[in-house]
Amino acid sequence: MRKVELRKSIKRGLPAINLSTNPLIAFVAFALILSSVFSCRPASDASNKQGLKGTITISGAFALYPMAVKWSEEFSKIHPGVRIDISAGGAGKGMADALSGIVDIGMVSREVHPAETAKGAWPVAVTKDAVVATVNAGNPALKDLLSRGVKLEALIGVWVTGKASTWGQVSGSGNQSPVNVYTRSDACGAAEVWSKYLGGRQEDLLGIGVYGDPGIAQAVSRDSLGIGYNNINFAYDARSRKQLPGIRVVPIDLNGNGRLDSDEDFYATLDQIDQAIASGKYPSPPARELYFVLKGRPAAKPLQEFLKWVLTDGQKYLAESGYIPLSAEKLKAELKRVEGK
Repeated sequence: MRKVELRKSIKRGLPAINLSTNPLIAFVAFALILSSVFSCRPASDASNKQGLKGTITISGAFALYPMAVKWSEEFSKIHPGVRIDISAGGAGKGMADALSGIVDIGMVSREVHPAETAKGAWPVAVTKDAVVATVNAGNPALKDLLSRGVKLEALIGVWVTGKASTWGQVSGSGNQSPVNVYTRSDACGAAEVWSKYLGGRQEDLLGIGVYGDPGIAQAVSRDSLGIGYNNINFAYDARSRKQLPGIRVVPIDLNGNGRLDSDEDFYATLDQIDQAIASGKYPSPPARELYFVLKGRPAAKPLQEFLKWVLTDGQKYLAESGYIPLSAEKLKAELKRVEGK
């Protein structure tokens, strides 16, 4: 698959370029992004005579990328002398880049492994989201999927054992259409968390390998028989709060009774799924914390201030961006670690 890179530069006082006012075109453009870079640059030398100066580099999880971009935009308004470069490439890349010193911060959408901690990985939990199963909006069994939900055993049959090979077997109906399964080809938190929910590892997941969250969303939106899994911010539109055009989020029949009960039906909007994740109605995994990972506690002043801002004032941007805040106790503990207390 050919990688398409979209670069975006914003200077304080200048409006951001609006690529399109059409939500569908905007989604397709975003779905094609397999490596994206956002740069915040100082407006002028005069405005930078006082305050923080420096560059912060960030790479990694698609799950955290939209939120990191928003945080960078807002932080640059307060500290125009700090440039922040961000690229999305999967949690595995974020961890590798942070440990090797290629970037200051790796975005990681899974738990940090003990072997990574031993190499110097220093994680800071910053927010929370979840992974959901997604199908095409024209799926032949969509009505049954939405009314009955999908049992955990059926999801295991799709991605682990391969026993659920027709949409009837997935939805509990008589539909004999084949299931086209998609999974992530890159080392990523979404696949690790999804496979953990199914009782396995990323290596156990069956399906056609596709790179990145945008790639999975695009593949499913083009295949009426396709099923995949996405981080919620690649399944819902942060502005409209609705599911993205061409795909539908698959409800999970959590109690396994063969129907979607009212307390299991929280997928229609981004606000509903966020509330379900925050309250624990949506299981963890596939809900999980998202991390900024550094190699050791930060020493550079711009990096310290950025992390402290993210854990305090930056938290007010979570809801509008489709993310879930951590508990007050968790945020306080993370802030103390950053401050070295």
